[in-house]
Amino acid sequence: MAAAPSAAAEPPAKPLQGAMKLAKAALELDAGDRPREAYVEYLRSISHIAQVLLEEAAATTGDENDLAPDTPKMLKVAEQCLERAKSSVSKIGKAKAKAKLVGKKVGPAPVSRHRRVSSDEGRKLSPFLPPEMFQKLQITQVQSPRNRELSPLEEASLQNQKLRATYEARLARLNPSQAVQKTSLTLSLQRQMMENLVIAKAREEALQRKMEEHRLRLQEAANRRFSSNAVLTPEEQEQRAIYAAILEYEQDHDWPRLWKAQLKEHPGDLSLVPKLLSHLLSFADHPICQLLKKLQCSAYNRLYPLLSQSRTGASRGWSLSSSLDAEAFLPSAPEGRRLRSSQSLHSMFSVQEHNKLNLRHSISGTPFIEDQSLSPPPPEGCGSLPLADRESSFEDLEQFLSAAEAWPEGPLRSPLAGKKGSRQEALKAVVKDIHNAIDRLLSLALLAFEGLNTVAAKDQCLAQLEEAFFGPLWGPLLTVYRTVYRAQEEALSRSMELRQKASPTEMGIPSKLLPKAGGAAPYAAAVQELLLLPLSSCPQKKLECIVRTLRVICECAEEYCGSRLQPASAAIGADDLLPILSFVVLQSRSPQLVSECAALEEFIHEGSLIGEEGYCLTSLQSALSYVQSLQGAPVFRK
Repeated sequence: MAAAPSAAAEPPAKPLQGAMKLAKAALELDAGDRPREAYVEYLRSISHIAQVLLEEAAATTGDENDLAPDTPKMLKVAEQCLERAKSSVSKIGKAKAKAKLVGKKVGPAPVSRHRRVSSDEGRKLSPFLPPEMFQKLQITQVQSPRNRELSPLEEASLQNQKLRATYEARLARLNPSQAVQKTSLTLSLQRQMMENLVIAKAREEALQRKMEEHRLRLQEAANRRFSSNAVLTPEEQEQRAIYAAILEYEQDHDWPRLWKAQLKEHPGDLSLVPKLLSHLLSFADHPICQLLKKLQCSAYNRLYPLLSQSRTGASRGWSLSSSLDAEAFLPSAPEGRRLRSSQSLHSMFSVQEHNKLNLRHSISGTPFIEDQSLSPPPPEGCGSLPLADRESSFEDLEQFLSAAEAWPEGPLRSPLAGKKGSRQEALKAVVKDIHNAIDRLLSLALLAFEGLNTVAAKDQCLAQLEEAFFGPLWGPLLTVYRTVYRAQEEALSRSMELRQKASPTEMGIPSKLLPKAGGAAPYAAAVQELLLLPLSSCPQKKLECIVRTLRVICECAEEYCGSRLQPASAAIGADDLLPILSFVVLQSRSPQLVSECAALEEFIHEGSLIGEEGYCLTSLQSALSYVQSLQGAPVFRK
């Protein structure tokens, strides 16, 4: 049988592949922290996809079955490119704001002083916001857009302003000789203003007494829903207070009661669950939404010290090959071995060597892969250096600014660099905090809406809360994972570079599971599906992407075998899956999948451990480990 064509030779007429190449080029610009050029490339990708789909739609007869099977994937790529374009616009504004902030903090360097100048200086700024700015952004989002009612004192103040304006207008019309009338108007104004304030103060006190009585009644109702322990932990006290706030919110708004009625009327309609959670999270003044923002800020405060270490480690050199990345901050130059800190850090991927998955409510018993190379010594210039030394280079200036930032109080305020295993332990603590935060949000949602307290509804509710929680946090979290698993990613990258020309048969794929000579690249659809994994920031959606990748592999194997009348699982056995999946991983050229899988392993739901998602994640980790082992050993053949 003729040898299968190499996967390196991509078919030129594949619209999806062209769209992926354009998107990848834009991501590489984003990886180099060049948001303006990346913005243009994202728009070019969207324009290309729109043109292809427009031509395809014009060529069809109007039947929806005439659409190409890649159309949904191209639309997804276009959607993600649009999101990245928005992010690039935001990044341009943040870069300007940070440049102004740097100028205000340290001022310009003396003209006569020697300073190393580099054309890449602007790209060395951290892509992550300081905790203070992150918290301000979350608080701005929490502020309700609706107008609140004025308090009695505020109403009295407005009335007095109107009275004073009327007084000044009447006073301007009086003649200078009418001094008696002027005095009378002044006394009348003062009397009316004083009466307004006295009445408003009395109303304010009465309203406060009424609100306090109302709060106590709601607190008693909340206490009845919880255990009657004499001694409460701070978390339990906060939980009760938030539930009381939820009860108060429900008395002031009608939509929670309407949703509860719908859940009671249609208890088996699971389509209501994502709609309800989306509606709830759209109200920034709801206590659950406010708690979500608070917990996000808390997790970010724990992550940011680790991000500072990640930037320091990446500045020493991090060799990774380019590919699509979850947050579009990937290494962009495969021929260059040294990467800038902003290139190698925004959300990247990994795998643990052995795959014991524990329940999501506990921390994984599998220790993080220890490597002494992952704990570099503290960089020079991090201590108390003179200001002149700090200004000697841009790197020293960045470290000086990072050290000068005011950190929130907490156990992680001190730096972690220089302590063996400190970064791994800190990451495990952050993972535990994230699990606890999501559990708190879920328990409050189930308390607020009792109709969600079923197994199926609870799973959907959890998925919606995770998607909202991980949105702004997945990039920083994955950056820390990439720092921890840097050695494994570099080993996988070297294997990919050495074996990038390997044919499918050299990877152990039997010839019957390969296309005929002259056909399309083998398993190209699975490679494209796997490259979509980094585009999401939700663990559950990433797991679904892995499942789809393995399903596409089965479909391709079925097509190559010509056994369309048989089930998809009949064309491929478990022994054939590992070589095929390893080949797909090799063709993806995405070493950051290692860290991605390690992060997913920590956040997979307990219900998925023995299901399809757990099996697919384990298979992908095995394939990554196998490809990583191909550096020196010969490729096995079946």
